[in-house]
Amino acid sequence: MNLTSKLLAATALVAASSTSATELEVMHWWTSGGEAAAVGELANAFDATGNTWVDAAIAGGDAARPVMISRLTGGDPMGAFQFNHGRQAEELIEAGLLRDITDIAEAEGWKDIVNPLSLLDSCTVDGRIYCAPVNIHSWQWLWLSHKAYKDAGVDVPTNWDEFVAAAPKLTESGILPMAAGQEGWQQGGLFNVLMASLVPNEVFLSVYGDKDTDVAAGPEIARVFKAAADARSMSSNSTVQAWNDATNLVITGKAGGQIMGDWAQGEFAIAEQVAGEDYSCLPGLGVTELLSTGGDAFYFPVLKDEAQIAAQGELAALMLKPATQVAFNLKKGSLPVRGDIDLSTANDCMQKGLALLEKGALLPDFNQLVTPDTKDQIDTLFVEFFADSSMAVDAAQAEFVKIISAAE
Repeated sequence: MNLTSKLLAATALVAASSTSATELEVMHWWTSGGEAAAVGELANAFDATGNTWVDAAIAGGDAARPVMISRLTGGDPMGAFQFNHGRQAEELIEAGLLRDITDIAEAEGWKDIVNPLSLLDSCTVDGRIYCAPVNIHSWQWLWLSHKAYKDAGVDVPTNWDEFVAAAPKLTESGILPMAAGQEGWQQGGLFNVLMASLVPNEVFLSVYGDKDTDVAAGPEIARVFKAAADARSMSSNSTVQAWNDATNLVITGKAGGQIMGDWAQGEFAIAEQVAGEDYSCLPGLGVTELLSTGGDAFYFPVLKDEAQIAAQGELAALMLKPATQVAFNLKKGSLPVRGDIDLSTANDCMQKGLALLEKGALLPDFNQLVTPDTKDQIDTLFVEFFADSSMAVDAAQAEFVKIISAAE
């Protein structure tokens, strides 16, 4: 399709939706302060088209996804919904429940602007595009409170080993060395950050991409489990549940640090903290600086109402518009999926992410490599591991190998 055809198709989409404005229910799991501010930018942009964003937020992806799937399979589809990039929507696409939006992607020229293109590939099944990627989120960050380390009389760590070494000094000062929420996705995610940051990329890819049980049982992964045991010890007195409550412990100086994705930036922004002054961020735990190319995408169920179908098209298109990408991602703490927009106003931490993206220091996201079932099994393992300090690292690694051996 040439440029003129793309522009004409885009104009037709806008015209169609503008003449039949309607309400569109949008489901997502963005409920923290920073997340709510970010999703508000998407809602405002959509409302400006004359349509109405009907917000249907459910806290937590693990709680939200089953509800969304039940709605879809039960014949009660919403207008649009958020999933992560990757394999979460495979069965829904196979069942014919999700709308093919290839025409919108082609009209908007997404293949020319999405960077890295693997984000669009994760929305593509059998050559057809089924979702609109809205951001790049990476898990591999260690967030550090300057106040906590100052109060403990220790220098702010610059890497994982220094973070572990500083823990006793924080404990002596009555400061929690490491904040961690008591939820499976957080604990499994923490382990996968250690996996991505403390072993070579080829080891990570051998385990999760090739499902190589010999590597999973080997010494490189044993090192990761030793680091997980250190994390378990440092966070043993962290009793909060939600990830943003754990982030708040870092913001208030009650905890030294937290391993969490770059969505934590939204919480620091809401608290008016300044990156590089009030807190530091270490991509790849200061060891292996890289980003996973995961994130969030919106899918659009098959609907019958023509006005809502048109509204879906307009929502999909505007999500990748330059103004929407800037407004949304600056508040979300994520990176834009467009490689052609100016983010010179981004803070120190986002600039680090942009620099890594520019030089291609990228790793496929965990969710792009394993099925939701495998993810759930790994999360369950680490719920048990973090809850039971007597669970030895070699026993946990043996269970991990069993999960990998059965993974698809």
